[in-house]
Amino acid sequence: MIDTVILDVDGTLVDSNYHHCLAWSRAFARRDLFPPLWRIHRAIGMGGDKLVAEVCGQEVEDEHGDALREEWTRQFDPLIGEVRAFEGSRRLLETLKERGLKVVLASSGQPQHVEVFLDLFDGRSLADAWTAAEDAEESKPAADLLLAALERVHGTSGVMVGDATWDARAAGKARLPALGLRTGGFGDDELRDAGATEVLDGPQALADAVTHGLLDRL
Repeated sequence: MIDTVILDVDGTLVDSNYHHCLAWSRAFARRDLFPPLWRIHRAIGMGGDKLVAEVCGQEVEDEHGDALREEWTRQFDPLIGEVRAFEGSRRLLETLKERGLKVVLASSGQPQHVEVFLDLFDGRSLADAWTAAEDAEESKPAADLLLAALERVHGTSGVMVGDATWDARAAGKARLPALGLRTGGFGDDELRDAGATEVLDGPQALADAVTHGLLDRL
């Protein structure tokens, strides 16, 4: 029986993926690097420590990785006020708690950004715990963050909910089932191929599915 639901935040509970794409694009441009936005989007959901090499190669990571991550922060900070919670994010947390489940918001974002996002759906009042980048030695698609989330609430059996293929892959490495949401812009087949057992429109649809026993069937 599942006792813990691990929820990704960026792209899953808050509509931030395309703001991240734009910020990364501007950061790369500062170094005269111009990867297409679609390529950046494909990497959103990975930790920033892995994204640069994924998008532009290991040589760019070795030469400019830290500077690019610092520039990304400078570019993203002015955009954060435009980020909104998805419809149903608050209701999803309420639905999970009503069923006696532990809820961990597993973000690999920077702590100051996570704090802002939690306020968008009053996450602190319902979540049992939440994480940030500093809580895992290795970012997604490694399993570290998910295992840390389970440990934080002493969970014994969890499910991962995320919007990106990287979330599902991390769940597989942690030997946890995964649910995918379309809110991050990844396709159904991609999410399923990465390990998601079900794919739903967003938090509102997931709350409805939980009400109708989805988690009992995992």
